Amino acid sequence: MLSLWQRLPVIVRAVLAGGVVSAAGILPWSFFVTWNQKVLISVPWAVLPTALYLWLFWRYLQGAGWPRSTKDARRTGLRANRLSSDVWGMALFAGVLGLTALLPLLGVLSRLVTLPAESQPINVPAEMPFVTVFLLLVMASIVAGVVEEAAFRGYMQGEIEQRHGPIVAILASGALFGFGHFVHHPNSVFSMMPFYLAVAAIYGGLAYLTNSILPGLVLHAGGDVFSLTRLWATGLPEWQTSSSRPPLVWETGTDPEFWGYLAAFIVVAAAASWAYAALASVARPQLSAELKFGD
Repeated sequence: MLSLWQRLPVIVRAVLAGGVVSAAGILPWSFFVTWNQKVLISVPWAVLPTALYLWLFWRYLQGAGWPRSTKDARRTGLRANRLSSDVWGMALFAGVLGLTALLPLLGVLSRLVTLPAESQPINVPAEMPFVTVFLLLVMASIVAGVVEEAAFRGYMQGEIEQRHGPIVAILASGALFGFGHFVHHPNSVFSMMPFYLAVAAIYGGLAYLTNSILPGLVLHAGGDVFSLTRLWATGLPEWQTSSSRPPLVWETGTDPEFWGYLAAFIVVAAAASWAYAALASVARPQLSAELKFGD
């Protein structure tokens, strides 16, 4: 079996490994939260078993448990390497700038293509208390941050990087990241793909430059708390600024709003690019030291 696995193309192995990790992390939470909406709905009891499972899940990916022969491979694939405080600070700063650039990018995209409604709207029982819903949304955000970063930026992107480089790795994992979010609405995949590739570039760039998924994990979970809470409160996904569809430039032509979005995106994206370059200069000495120590 090991010999057969090693004969598979790198991209195939990476996609299969990332898919297994993603499913193993998400499915238990889906089970618990579904039952929480049917049994004792006033109490966010799904948080406790999910937190315990997520801890065991993380420990296993870090190398704990059986079989011991895969311990090093699991830990290396996870890519949850510790970082110094200066790398942490620069990574978070660069990531926040990158996420900020998404806002004007979405403004531009909304004028070029018709962006879809949310593919998976949040439906909760009307009698479920606000605090219960919010705590479940926070837990969902933590699960998404941990599992998706481990699967897509760890096991999937990391192995492809080693063979094909970061650009191919980020594009491949980002495309699958986008498809996974719109599996129930495949017709929306292509209009949303630039957004998800941009998200993959932000988190994937952090993982590549720092050789760690930890900064992306923190930003991913924190961003999902905001976006899921907003979706629940307003019904609007993160890529929609209002319930009304903005006119496409192909129908009405360009206007000051469109050019404003485009100018803002160029400025913020340039600032984010500078921050990522600064992160590379800060992280590079640490990575070089780790490689030297490993040798």
